[in-house]
Amino acid sequence: GLCARRCPPFNASSSPSSPNCSWQESPVYQDGTPLSWKVVLAALLALITLATMLSNAFVIATVYQSRKLHSPANYLIASLAVTDLLVSILVMPISTMYTVTGKWTLGQVVCDIWLSSDITCCTASILHLCVIALDRYWAITDAVEYSTKRTPKRAAIMIALVWVFSISISMPPFFWRQSKAEEMGDCMVNTDHILYTVYSTVGAFYLPTLLLIILYGRIYVEARSRILKQTPKKMGKRLTRAHLITDSPGSTSSVTSINCKASEASSETGSPVYMNQVKVKVSDALLEKKKLTAARERKATKTLGIILGAFIVCWLPFFIITLVLPICKDACWFHMAISDFFTWLGYLNSLINPIIYTMSNEDFKQAFHKLVRFRCTS
Repeated sequence: GLCARRCPPFNASSSPSSPNCSWQESPVYQDGTPLSWKVVLAALLALITLATMLSNAFVIATVYQSRKLHSPANYLIASLAVTDLLVSILVMPISTMYTVTGKWTLGQVVCDIWLSSDITCCTASILHLCVIALDRYWAITDAVEYSTKRTPKRAAIMIALVWVFSISISMPPFFWRQSKAEEMGDCMVNTDHILYTVYSTVGAFYLPTLLLIILYGRIYVEARSRILKQTPKKMGKRLTRAHLITDSPGSTSSVTSINCKASEASSETGSPVYMNQVKVKVSDALLEKKKLTAARERKATKTLGIILGAFIVCWLPFFIITLVLPICKDACWFHMAISDFFTWLGYLNSLINPIIYTMSNEDFKQAFHKLVRFRCTS
């Protein structure tokens, strides 16, 4: 049968599934793949790589060009874009070659650089999501005090901590490397150390995921609470049944007719008509405010759902097999084509990030459109 040449943990290697299967003679599933399929796969992965590169480069250029976006919060988003850009430059092109051929032919030095870049940049991308969520959490729960602390220096410190922790996860495997890329025809990280596998997966994914769920849950609850507090409690008493039941044009005409009847009645009694008109206008304004509040809630829910959903869908499969396979070893079997798919699904998050964080921000969209128009005109 086929011998597993690589395990999912950051393109790492696992033990052969059979004692008689040597690394040098291990077939890979790519050997039986038709050339036409390899060409299609290479083109698809190259397209994903190019799209990731361009989208993150545009985010960086947009923040740099637009003064309106020069804020600590947007600096964190720009730093995330830089990290994802590094993934598209240092990791994805080589991974494309490796995924299509299944064999390593670039030597030990390139292998070491690629592996360290893979682990470091992917971990940094994930941790950037955490610091962005943390920044938003502080901004919404402690807006007055945090506004004075939310400085570019603080953002720079958070970014530096992200990279320090990411490097601390990528470095340990190189101290106990037992095999060389030239000898094995494979670029791998030794996963015999179970403690490191647990440390790296928990630190790079499981803890950040738990933190993201908690932070975004608190952010949503706090945002919804603050928005609802802005809506007057007595609004329901001021609004007519037509306002509350329907948002159709008929509701406006109903209020108008009510206003006219009220005006006629007030004229007969000698009461000022103006006061009735003001009351109706206030009711209309309050109704519009309620609509905007509901729209904000829906948009906040949708944005948070997309951010968390995309992150979990992209990275959860990869990190599940990353943690499970080295632990169960020969008792587990997993086709490497699925492993490669999960690896690229994780890389895809670097393409999704700039789309989510820019399209959900109106200032980003406006600045991005201006930048595109400027480039096209030039």
